[in-house]
Amino acid sequence: MTSRTGPGADRERLPAWRLAAFASLALPLAGAGLPLAVYLPAFYAQSLGLAAVGLVFLLTRLWDTVSDPLVGVLSDATRSRFGRRRPWIAAGAVIFAAATVAIFLPAGHPSAVYLGVWLFAFYLGWTMIQVPFLAWGGALSADYHGRSRVQAFVQIATSLGYVAVLVLPALLDQGNHASARANVRAMGWFTLLTLAPSLALVLLTPEPPAEPAPPGPRPSLRQAIAAVATDPFLARVLASDFAVTLGQTIRTALFVFFVVGYLGQPRWGAALFLLQFVFGVFAAPIWVRVAYRLGKARTVVAGELTQVAINLGLLLAAPGALAWVLALTVAQGLAQGSGNLMLRAIVADLADAQERQSGRARSGLLFSLFSTSAKLAAAVGVGLALPLLGALGFHPKGHNGPDALLGLKLVFALGPALCHAVSASLMLRFDADQQRRAARTGAPAPAPPVPALQIPAE
Repeated sequence: MTSRTGPGADRERLPAWRLAAFASLALPLAGAGLPLAVYLPAFYAQSLGLAAVGLVFLLTRLWDTVSDPLVGVLSDATRSRFGRRRPWIAAGAVIFAAATVAIFLPAGHPSAVYLGVWLFAFYLGWTMIQVPFLAWGGALSADYHGRSRVQAFVQIATSLGYVAVLVLPALLDQGNHASARANVRAMGWFTLLTLAPSLALVLLTPEPPAEPAPPGPRPSLRQAIAAVATDPFLARVLASDFAVTLGQTIRTALFVFFVVGYLGQPRWGAALFLLQFVFGVFAAPIWVRVAYRLGKARTVVAGELTQVAINLGLLLAAPGALAWVLALTVAQGLAQGSGNLMLRAIVADLADAQERQSGRARSGLLFSLFSTSAKLAAAVGVGLALPLLGALGFHPKGHNGPDALLGLKLVFALGPALCHAVSASLMLRFDADQQRRAARTGAPAPAPPVPALQIPAE
């Protein structure tokens, strides 16, 4: 395989409109993903009960972690006249759309079996879209900094999707007191209406040609995972992203409790949550510019330390201190996803290096492991934050004394701060360690940051 890394290697640099068209597929994925975590469990629990819904979501999430690497390996091995990723995304979109109709627009009162079957299908379709989509995005640019640019467009589209599905319930509720079913149906329609045009735009995007498969038998799933698992830099990136997502999940799970319970501002819970995502739309361009100067790994460190400072600032918040929390929420939005963005771009770099060394496509598998790591972190975050809060005496629907409210503030502030600090520490020496390994083994070294006077123009 020919090298595709290094300054000046971005021979097929795509214009912004083309990248925006490609990234648009993140809109329906985000539009379905946020309700799946926030709204749907509560909606189905009304008729099925908390225990049944919790078990169904747990089992389907476990299935999701199995399907990710499987789809990653199979999509890497795909050879067709339509490309490597297109067939998977197109087939996944059909399953995803059918499952979205069944879950978001159900008729009557579905059973737990109905919910479980369609959630299995939903996650399969989701994975068949997301993993090849991320792998395709990682290969759209041949340039070290160009990969960050591609991921920035994907993150902007994701943030816009989050904002849209958070605004929908507020718009429906203006004077109409929309039911939970109406809100869920609106989110389902948003997902379906954005899926069709974004799918067409993605399928029209040029896909880098697949390299000829090397001679010899194709490795099994276990062999493929074992081959990439030996890369200590991939392990460090996955661990760093796990810590980032863990911190984000703890913050998200406790956000409304903090605003309503600790600050005593029930009318501001949803508004502050929305405000964070609105400013998150502007985060990606900021951090890509920082990465042009510092390089990706150092930008991860800078972004994560910024998150540490923001979360520690919450320790200064007193009950009723809305202005201070408002300022921190805006700052959080502007720093949102900085670590995830750069770590995804680093995964694309590692995939390129592994493909050149092995002669086999690896980006689908690497991005599937990245996706699995994030999903596990999200599950662990909720599983840690809520029981810990209960152990400290906090009651979501009852009266809470000063000690319980202090415990809420400490978990809400220190939990994410610690996670982001761990993420930063894991990436602190990343570039230097890569350079040392390159010197020992002759492997390709990472590209240096672009000097200030040579920053690529958008």
